[in-house]
Amino acid sequence: MKRITSFIAAAVVATLGTAALAQDTETKVIGVSIPAATHGWAGGMNFHAQETVKRLEAVYPQLDFVLSTASDPATQVNDIEDMVAVRGIDALVVLPFESDPLTPPVQAVAESGAWVTVVDRGLSVPGIEDLYVAGDNPGFGRVSGEFMVSKMPEGGDIVVFRGIPTTIDNERVDAFTAAIKDSGINVLAMEHGNWNRDDSFTVMEDFLSKYPKIDAVWASDDDMAIGVLAAIEAAGRDDIKFVLGGAGMKEMILRTSKGDEMIPANVTYPPSMIATAIELTAVGLTSNAPVSGTFKIGSVLVTEENAMDFYYPDSPF
Repeated sequence: MKRITSFIAAAVVATLGTAALAQDTETKVIGVSIPAATHGWAGGMNFHAQETVKRLEAVYPQLDFVLSTASDPATQVNDIEDMVAVRGIDALVVLPFESDPLTPPVQAVAESGAWVTVVDRGLSVPGIEDLYVAGDNPGFGRVSGEFMVSKMPEGGDIVVFRGIPTTIDNERVDAFTAAIKDSGINVLAMEHGNWNRDDSFTVMEDFLSKYPKIDAVWASDDDMAIGVLAAIEAAGRDDIKFVLGGAGMKEMILRTSKGDEMIPANVTYPPSMIATAIELTAVGLTSNAPVSGTFKIGSVLVTEENAMDFYYPDSPF
């Protein structure tokens, strides 16, 4: 499966400005199946999916879209089976709730001849999809680590929050650890906050009781960063200079844009990647533009200077 270069990707996305690329007038159906808004990032993803479908319905009159959200893997499997049986979808864009239970139904869609785009969480069998769209998890960890090093040139003591135990989390943490190696930054402790603000509040309370001096926190996620900040405020600690989250929650981006010293930066892992996936699928279904392969969305450092470029006031995330 060929990797889409940035040049080709730019050319493909540029084609979205017109519906004239359609090769026929036959109506085709694109199914979009994603998890429900069970947490902040997923809420943002749902927002961008809905906005993208609304916009593309106007751009491509020869396309119909069916969007479903699921609160568990079994519901998502049923949603996809209904899309095939009832709507006869020509393409499926899916962000799997979990990889294993979603692999057989998505594989069945692919074997029916429909186009398949998988987003973020891969399937347990490689090569099923025509297109894979995801964030750069090693890049997320590397950019975070490089910022910490630049912000702490003399080194210092930090605590680290991990997400849910997953391959994605391992990739992020491994890259972060490599980026701060030999920098003088000392990791006092590293615990799972499970991408959850309440869990992270509890973990940070424990860190604060154990360590009388903490210079900074890599929270690695904005939901976790909110829990961390609440614990710091409740404890009345003033030794912690800043907290670095990630994923671009609008409240955190706004604080960064206003020069908040406790939130000096953020690292993108955009829930809007679902929009990229839907748009490229529409291009693949209506034109001869080559869009199969892997599309990896880089992680960008957000600072006070560029923060408003990443601020979506209408998004729930």
